[in-house]
Amino acid sequence: MPASVPAGEGITMKPRFAGATDVGRKRSHNEDRFLVQPEDDLFVVCDGMGGHASGEIASQMAVDELSTFFAQSRDDDEVTWPYKPDRRLSPIENRLAVGIKWANWRVFDASSNDPRLKGMGTTAVGIAVNGDTCAIGHVGDSRCYRIREGRIEQLTRDHSLLEDYKQLAQLTDEEIKNFPHKNIITRALGMKETVQVDTRRESRRPGDLYLLCCDGLSGELEDPQEILQTVQECLPDLDEAVRELIARANRRGGRDNITVVLVELP
Repeated sequence: MPASVPAGEGITMKPRFAGATDVGRKRSHNEDRFLVQPEDDLFVVCDGMGGHASGEIASQMAVDELSTFFAQSRDDDEVTWPYKPDRRLSPIENRLAVGIKWANWRVFDASSNDPRLKGMGTTAVGIAVNGDTCAIGHVGDSRCYRIREGRIEQLTRDHSLLEDYKQLAQLTDEEIKNFPHKNIITRALGMKETVQVDTRRESRRPGDLYLLCCDGLSGELEDPQEILQTVQECLPDLDEAVRELIARANRRGGRDNITVVLVELP
């Protein structure tokens, strides 16, 4: 059975949300973690990697550090941020990017000082909502999609070897399907002392639905239109949509852990 949180709903204009994670059908343990923190309108998915149990340590550490940073910076304008804000970014983008950078440092520091954790890392994708603005931040190949007015759009670009090859050369669908290094990512939390976080800011529209997922979902349901159809068939029940997405990924083979978080902006 997947670990999950039921759909939550706050006061008027607060997001509705649901999330779940499942070990899949091939792995012995789950290295994914997700975070829903409605008091900060913060939602995150992390996909850990590393030997033994260190992948799940990295992903758990990342969501814990993000949760703590957002909680500490919630009401205290005088709190000292571990990194300077980027003047090119909005306040909510900066808050999300700095939180991810801090999580990267904590994972890197732990892996550098404990031989048992050497080489551990994790992807991270998150959204943070503030008023009419939705900020997206990510590192790695975990994704954020948005469903708006019956259409689905991928808002993040994978930090992966495959994506780099696609940018350099026009690969055919067959070449993409048979690419031998699909699972190699070029950026992750914990790989280096510092990390570049890709961010973007989107204007909030009523009815927007954001989907965060690891590659355990996107790797099995490669056609975004299938993701869209699955969600639409289950709406307005977000819990059912999450369960059905995970079930479909498992029916396709469930080769990896599968984690999905859905956030609806009313």
